[in-house]
Amino acid sequence: MAQTFTGKVALVTGAARGIGAGVARGIVEAGGRVALVGLEPELLSALADELGDAAAWWEADVRDGAAVQAATDAAAAHFGRLDLVLANAGIASYGTVRQIDDEAFERVVDINVNGVFRTLKYATPHLAKTKGYALVVASQASFTPLAGLASYNASKAGAETLALAYKQEVAHLGIAVGVCHPSWIDTDIVRNAEKDLPTFRRVRQQLPWPANGTTSVETCVELILAGLAKRKGRAYVPKNVIVSNWTKSLVNSPLAWPVLKRMASKAVPGMEREVDALGRFHHAHVPATPSEARRSQAG
Repeated sequence: MAQTFTGKVALVTGAARGIGAGVARGIVEAGGRVALVGLEPELLSALADELGDAAAWWEADVRDGAAVQAATDAAAAHFGRLDLVLANAGIASYGTVRQIDDEAFERVVDINVNGVFRTLKYATPHLAKTKGYALVVASQASFTPLAGLASYNASKAGAETLALAYKQEVAHLGIAVGVCHPSWIDTDIVRNAEKDLPTFRRVRQQLPWPANGTTSVETCVELILAGLAKRKGRAYVPKNVIVSNWTKSLVNSPLAWPVLKRMASKAVPGMEREVDALGRFHHAHVPATPSEARRSQAG
């Protein structure tokens, strides 16, 4: 591994599985130490045991500001410093705007936007002491809205803008800030969505390059580690996602609208039927909202 994290302490949210766990392993392998923050204590504990004294874990929901503050302060006290923060916790949802229930939509926004806000807010005093760096995991979806993913698209566009505003706010403190834009990554979220919603799988296959590709978790982790080590302003995963940033005005222009309208008109009715039949608005690893639980009991 080219980069080194010797002497550095990183805090990673959403660290229990997938990308977060992979980045945590990479940081320790490259000589760093890592604070694991997430919601699944058994997985967090197992990962910390695997990584040894270079890791410690704290259970915290990024929707809970007091819990985020407590975990962040405890991590800084445990390791003596915080140099890097990866705001990685995030979820996606199923359903169109007219279909999804309020609680499911709000949960996506609360985790993906407000959770990033809370992570950055409570990490700032510690990063200011070390002239540290924060990397916010947004998405290719920040640039490319897609029918049926409105909550995710809105939240990831919001996460990007939040990070860019925060970058200006903390520059005088010596804190550097970056935004990471992964495409479709081969994680539980994408695999379960394709299994749950065949129409979603077909739409993905029909998207133009580079929005139709899938990237392995390993490649994603490597590029995020490079972004952290180099304190990048933008980390594209894979690198061709930069094309989506360059062309976002064209994709959302009147010129492209007839194509988008035709694709959405074919896909949306089928996707809505599949979500209705599924009876939930999130993939299997996300606990049901009260509304989803009531729907399930009624069915």
